[in-house]
Amino acid sequence: MAHVAAWKKEVVEDLKTDMVSHTVVAIVNVGGIPSAQLQQMRQGLRGSANVTMTRNTIMDIALTEAAKERPGLEDLRASVDGQCAIITTNMNPFKLFRALEATKSAAPAKAGDIAPEDIAIKAGETPFKPGPIVGELQKVGIPAGIEGGKVVFKKDKVLVAKGQPVPEDLAKVLPRLEILPMTVGLDLRAAFEDGVLYGRDVLNIPADYYSTMLGNAARNAMALSMSIAYVTPQTIRPLLAKAYREAMGLSVEAAYPTTENIKFLLAKADAQMLALARKGDGLNDERLVKRI
Repeated sequence: MAHVAAWKKEVVEDLKTDMVSHTVVAIVNVGGIPSAQLQQMRQGLRGSANVTMTRNTIMDIALTEAAKERPGLEDLRASVDGQCAIITTNMNPFKLFRALEATKSAAPAKAGDIAPEDIAIKAGETPFKPGPIVGELQKVGIPAGIEGGKVVFKKDKVLVAKGQPVPEDLAKVLPRLEILPMTVGLDLRAAFEDGVLYGRDVLNIPADYYSTMLGNAARNAMALSMSIAYVTPQTIRPLLAKAYREAMGLSVEAAYPTTENIKFLLAKADAQMLALARKGDGLNDERLVKRI
């Protein structure tokens, strides 16, 4: 039987205990994150989430062992690939996703990185003073020149198209242009809670998505019930108010006097009388003259 180092057993046991004692377990991608930034991200999560980095084989074993007490955790094993880490927390998966997204920041491109969007420059002045920089920019395909004693880009140009690798020589120049096209951060792959595995596609929604959707549904349901006069505890009062307004409008239009509408009928009659008086000839009633 192969010998297993004691430290590996300890790491597996610690990870298993951590995963069993927290409500949420997640796998995150940490590839491409500079060491200093990674430490800052881990410190930012301290107190609300534990981030454990170790060998993938150890994570796999720990997940298998923890799944004996929390069935379903083994489904996270498919996400253990490349440079990754295990996060344990009591935050729900959606809050965890947003917390991890908040760790992301712009970063310079390295040679061979795939451009997430077009990397481009705009024509115009630069902060550089005339000198060797012009030749360096031109060498990597940037249309630079000197105009009015300043280094300028002569025209708009896409340096690297979306989906294409960043050339090594250009990768060295981009930071000097303050172009940071890459985004680095703890990238959540999947999270497990209460027997349910949540993928990134499920978690990647706006914070107010469901509340907005429920609000729209409630408004649409109210509008429909009012339209078809469907009586519920929520619609009875506005339905009665609507019926009262419609009955009042009908009685005034039909000149049917009631205690409630008599003042509106008199006001309507008075307005009609004044309109006729304005059109009449030989008006000699002083009271009407004063009013019109």
